[in-house]
Amino acid sequence: MRRSRIPLQACSLALVALAAAGAHASSHREAPSIAGMPKLDATDFYMFRSYEPNRADYTTLIANYQPDQGPYGGPNYFTMDPNGLYEIHIDNTGGGSESLTFQFRFTNTLRDIQLPISGQQVSIPLVQAGPITGPNQATSNLRETFTLTVVRGDRRKGTAAAVTNAANGSATFDRPTDNIGEKTFGGPSGYAAYAAQHVYTVNIPGCSSPGRVFAGQRQDPFAVALGQVFDLINLNPLGSTSANASTLATRNVSTLALEVPTTCLTAGGNGTIIGGWTTASARQGQLVASPAKRGHGTGVLAGGAWAQVSRLGMPLVNEVVIGLKDKDRFNSSKPTDDGQFATYVTNPTLPALIQTLFPSAQAPTNFPRTDLVAAFLTGISGLNQPANVKPSEMLRLNTAIAPTPLANQNNLGVAAGDNAGFPNGRRPGDDVVDIELRVAMGALCVLTGANDALKVGCKPSDAPAGGAALTDGALQSAAQFPAAFPYLNVPLPGAVNAQ
Repeated sequence: MRRSRIPLQACSLALVALAAAGAHASSHREAPSIAGMPKLDATDFYMFRSYEPNRADYTTLIANYQPDQGPYGGPNYFTMDPNGLYEIHIDNTGGGSESLTFQFRFTNTLRDIQLPISGQQVSIPLVQAGPITGPNQATSNLRETFTLTVVRGDRRKGTAAAVTNAANGSATFDRPTDNIGEKTFGGPSGYAAYAAQHVYTVNIPGCSSPGRVFAGQRQDPFAVALGQVFDLINLNPLGSTSANASTLATRNVSTLALEVPTTCLTAGGNGTIIGGWTTASARQGQLVASPAKRGHGTGVLAGGAWAQVSRLGMPLVNEVVIGLKDKDRFNSSKPTDDGQFATYVTNPTLPALIQTLFPSAQAPTNFPRTDLVAAFLTGISGLNQPANVKPSEMLRLNTAIAPTPLANQNNLGVAAGDNAGFPNGRRPGDDVVDIELRVAMGALCVLTGANDALKVGCKPSDAPAGGAALTDGALQSAAQFPAAFPYLNVPLPGAVNAQ
């Protein structure tokens, strides 16, 4: 029988538990080349109907970048790459290509604060010369700003227009300085108040009502027991879901958060289901710049066309699904071309590895793994599968499904009856590690029943371990996060006030 050539992602889910060698979290340092470009390295992507009170008509898109940020990262901290292009793409046709793209570009401006030292003006070595309480304050030695552009159609050839501040019409927005410490920002609640001033209400061309945007540092939201996972899954996969601390609980990330009227994302499409992913690109040509030509933090002169170097839709695809030789290729590819990675999906290796380590957990026997294809490449029929979908790796969301209030969210999402959660989009509190591990071992084959109600192409007998409550023991839940945009926690401070 001829084996179906269906794109890559199917196995993504399960491989989650093994988070690729060298990774620091979901899609952290997942490929050889991107490991050397941390400012352009996407860590996680979220897409969900907004559940902040009175915002149900909006959809929130969150792309996190720059993995493994220590809160004490001075004196330079973690500015975005001014030579990079950060994008969030939306496919509202099911064809595997972007219908709508939001582009972020960043600029660093050095104020060059100087102090009089014995008759000479000398530049200070820090990014701040005193407490900081608001955007573009005189005590801030480095101002980081960004622009946001919406492109309809092809990301490089489509119609582009600037997103503007609804309050003053400006197309330039300030990014808050990273959380240096409580003395700089005024106590435990000081940074939260400061960062909140950088949440902007924006006018998005082509949208009937304003949206919101925030770009700044947040605490890394991803929970996983990395040490145990890397040590040949040195944990109890059938034990408590909260037995282990998350390795990333002491780290921050750089967040790009955008809230868009849902009708603006679905307009011109084939229905209520959208797909989303984030990418980062660098210029093809780069030369080392002489000191006289450099701006702050810029060591290169960049030019030429954009070259995509990072890509992320579903969590942990490149780390644990794609073979080492193809990791860079995946990062530079588009969803519409995912057929080239089919072998990694239809014949996943993680279930076999789990069975080797835990013989009682027998791997599924249905090949090709059509259940994984349905969950991660096409969407699940009746849930988040677009009409005439082209199999391709991306996060998919049925925007017709109402958001679940924070207090009622189930961290197992659709598998626990909460259809507003993963894999129907992804919220911060969805425990994707546990969900993907279980799906990898055949949970959908069990859930679909003997009559294949979910149309995933398998049956319970194909997955002897499909009903097991597998876990990495690092709990992820909605209770860990706020209920308001940008939905992620304030970043950890580099220092706290002396007691």
